[in-house]
Amino acid sequence: MSGKKPETVGFGCPKGIDPHHFVVELPPGRTAPALISEVYGIQAGINGLPEVVERCCLARATWSLIAEDLKREFNDRLRSRKMSPSRWTTGSNPMERLLGKELLVLAWAVERADPETVPNAIRNWIGLRPEERWWLYTTTAAATGGAQHFDVGWRKALRYALTENPLAELSYVAPVKRSRLLGTPTDSDQLSLLSSLQEESSPFWVTASS
Repeated sequence: MSGKKPETVGFGCPKGIDPHHFVVELPPGRTAPALISEVYGIQAGINGLPEVVERCCLARATWSLIAEDLKREFNDRLRSRKMSPSRWTTGSNPMERLLGKELLVLAWAVERADPETVPNAIRNWIGLRPEERWWLYTTTAAATGGAQHFDVGWRKALRYALTENPLAELSYVAPVKRSRLLGTPTDSDQLSLLSSLQEESSPFWVTASS
């Protein structure tokens, strides 16, 4: 049983009983926006959690600028866990919950960005460790996580951080400066994040210590 490939749909979303996951909805055509939602599944109703929260409404042209890099990054991660890769298709694209959080960090950063800055955001996002993306998602979603919060608070800060700062270079030149600049997690932050991430098992949590 230990060597059996996990049964998933989309990008790593488990074929279980109503799991907590994310969905990228891509309507037919090339103009309707991409809608990214968090689906709490079986957890809905616990401690007031809703069934679904719309997290980002992304212009289709902007989605097209990041879609291929997202697919490549996530499929590499899926293959590393011996899980089936996927691709973006018209309609609903389910995602494993930690991958969905990572996707939203990039989507939020570019949702109101100049298209010319999107490649820089992609490079900086790729340069972040998975646990840094999870922390950024958790911090941003706490106060400005709705689709309507696109230009306030942490959402605005995330845009400036990923589109204007050379964070990929800072990752090896000055890790202390990078941490202060972006607010990457301290030891206490990591413990807090760990407790929230372990609400359900995830094959991707172990990447934080790999």
